[in-house]
Amino acid sequence: MQQTIIGYHRDEEGHWVAELTCGHNQHVRHQPPWIERPWVMTEAGRRSRLGLTLECVKCERDEPRDNP
Repeated sequence: MQQTIIGYHRDEEGHWVAELTCGHNQHVRHQPPWIERPWVMTEAGRRSRLGLTLECVKCERDEPRDNP
């Protein structure tokens, strides 16, 4: 299920996590060559992705909302 990115925060290991409109969180790592997300490395890049959607598997599994 597609959900909109509304914000970001870092997890306890310093990785970027997207906050979705559904209340779930999803990691948005840049780990070449497997995951190419160079936009996550800068504030401007992350800001440019606000409002875009990600596939939320937690919604598909009907999981409860994540804690902020």
